[in-house]
Amino acid sequence: MSSLQQNVKDHTPNNIALRAHNVVVDIPGRNAGDPFTATICSGQRWGVLGPNGVGKTTLLHTLAGLRAPRSGDVLLEDASVFQLNRRDVARHLALVFQERQDSFPATVLETALIGRHPFLSLWQRESASDYQIALNALEQLSLAPMRDRLVSTLSGGERQRVAIATALAQTPSIWLADEPTNHLDLHHQVAVMQLLEKQAAQGAAVFMCLHDLNLAARWCDHLLLMFPDGELRFGAAKEMLVPDLLERLYGQALAVGNINGTAVFVPR
Repeated sequence: MSSLQQNVKDHTPNNIALRAHNVVVDIPGRNAGDPFTATICSGQRWGVLGPNGVGKTTLLHTLAGLRAPRSGDVLLEDASVFQLNRRDVARHLALVFQERQDSFPATVLETALIGRHPFLSLWQRESASDYQIALNALEQLSLAPMRDRLVSTLSGGERQRVAIATALAQTPSIWLADEPTNHLDLHHQVAVMQLLEKQAAQGAAVFMCLHDLNLAARWCDHLLLMFPDGELRFGAAKEMLVPDLLERLYGQALAVGNINGTAVFVPR
């Protein structure tokens, strides 16, 4: 086992962190933006906000080690995610994509079991424990009755919940989620955000791109604002939820209310 692999193997949920060090995402045709240097710690819930095309998804894929940055590095504990074996990364970090393609016919349960694959050796079959973890994940996303249905027969919202259940079955210490409430109705939006809140309460770090400003205000304790000119602003959510800052971010006047102590933003 390499020293990089050992560094990741030895971490515990109480001290996990994903560290971005001077990361500048590589967006072709655009000048370099501000470097992102931050530590995403156990128990934190980060939201990434910004208009379309600023690089939110690119940043998420960079933090996951799937896309090289223009400069900087991303560390899982003390190991660069760009040098680690992908199986080692997947044992600790789950990525929920905004959109996905069904490459082959599979049932809902078979898809959820993919979350257990990083823990299996080559040609090893899933154990009874793996099946139970996957079933528990489906149960938490209200998908257990659909376990034998083909994913290709599901609605967009149901497929999104399957993707989140698959990540949940992965038992990650770090969640990177790209629009986790994409395609979901209000009830399931709340259920998914409650699930991610619970994951953070149990020691996971959650870092998610969001389009809904009010979801971010309700569920995130840290925010990263990505501006079209490459400027980054980030910190505690209460420091970022400033109308002047948000209006400049979106180029949209906002009216601000308050419901049970949580700010609510409405376009004016």
